[in-house]
Amino acid sequence: MNIERSRHMENTTYRLVTSADGIREYLRGAPEVAVDFETSPKKEYRDIPRASLDPAMNIPTGISFCTRIGTGIYVPINHIIGKNIDPMELHELIFDFFRDTRMVKIVHNLAFEAAIAFTHYGAVIQEPVYDTLAAAQMSNDGDWMFRKLKGSGLKTLARDVLGTKLPTFTDVTSGRHFDELDPADPETIRYGCADSDFALRLYHLYNGWFDKWLPPHRWIVEHVESPVSIYSGIMRCHGVPVDQDYLTRKRTEARIRMTEVQSRIEAATGGIKIGKNCSTKAFKDYLFRTLNLPIMKVTDKGAESVDDQAMQMLTEWSVANRPELADLFRQVQEYRSLGKTISTYLDGYLKYVNPVTGRIHPDFFSLSTDTGRMSCSKPNLQNMPRKANDPVGIRDAIRAPEGHLILSLDFSQIELRVGAYYCRDQRMIDTYRANGDIHAQTTAIIFGISYDEAANKDADGYKECRSIAKNVNFGVFYGL
Repeated sequence: MNIERSRHMENTTYRLVTSADGIREYLRGAPEVAVDFETSPKKEYRDIPRASLDPAMNIPTGISFCTRIGTGIYVPINHIIGKNIDPMELHELIFDFFRDTRMVKIVHNLAFEAAIAFTHYGAVIQEPVYDTLAAAQMSNDGDWMFRKLKGSGLKTLARDVLGTKLPTFTDVTSGRHFDELDPADPETIRYGCADSDFALRLYHLYNGWFDKWLPPHRWIVEHVESPVSIYSGIMRCHGVPVDQDYLTRKRTEARIRMTEVQSRIEAATGGIKIGKNCSTKAFKDYLFRTLNLPIMKVTDKGAESVDDQAMQMLTEWSVANRPELADLFRQVQEYRSLGKTISTYLDGYLKYVNPVTGRIHPDFFSLSTDTGRMSCSKPNLQNMPRKANDPVGIRDAIRAPEGHLILSLDFSQIELRVGAYYCRDQRMIDTYRANGDIHAQTTAIIFGISYDEAANKDADGYKECRSIAKNVNFGVFYGL
């Protein structure tokens, strides 16, 4: 991104404020305000790693505001030493501040600040808002690609884009929690204020770049991605209720079943050790040397592959040519499926159950995929197996709290409807206006049959043909 580097932090005016009146005086008349929370773990969670980043375990330690580049105020909220602002005064001020629709609230990683504002102050941040993390990901990193999430941290951007090395959290705290720092210490004030100051610098820098090179991206950041960040944070804050006893019970059952399948495989192969994933050298030798089965696929290094695709191909080959081996490969596929289910879903989900809330609080991202779809991590709850491919019933672990319901909602072909609108594809538009089936329409064109034949669910090959048509439809819009 070819942007003029800012000067190093010189002649900055950062100061401590411990009264609501002092905050109001600094904010008065400002059209844009950058804001940043500092957090620390509550007393009972101080030994838990990263508890300061968990809204269920943390407490706001301080907050900084910046209305003009090079200035800022740091407001101590819950420091153990030194003077803090009156909590009741601050609560009312913060609630009103985040709900103010006149000023732009600028934040780096708005999802996190939204979760803190919602959890500790009951405030849903109102537009206008601006997430400089989203702006960074909507800008160029070099000549040919957009910046990735990994390279969009505030400290990284300050160094790479603004030419300033900011002190790290470790530099300032030296192993302590932030609430153990003296709020009146100039280094504490400097660290707290720099985060909001540099968010404001990035706000002006990115908007200037967008206005010059990619004006639509500024609109997207301001009106789409930044508001989405608020609700991504609140979604994470609410989390997903899960039945831990159910997951634990299913894990035990799956492990027992996996042991039984392993015993059958090893008995069928004469005691060959198959390992955790049926990919040991001994098992490969048994398949391709003892049984002389054809090598369906090789690895990048030229060795025999026994990945899922290769196993599926061997299963199909065996059904046609060595039917006595078909059951062996079905056992192998079940063994692998159970192993993945245990590691990814049972152990994987239980690992992320929050000990305070009893829920899973995954991270949601709107700008981390090439296709523009939302993504989810720690864990990826968007990747639950479908019921038809779920041997233990993973989805049944998601349980609504007593007295509540979980609703499942889905837009009908929303990507294709949006695509039809923006591309002005008349055939697609006519199909949707007539409440038609776009996948049947595409099936008819691909296979040279009538629309009625393509839409007939009882026709031979209906699912296979429709699947191909769906891949074509969605693949076109997602760059396949």
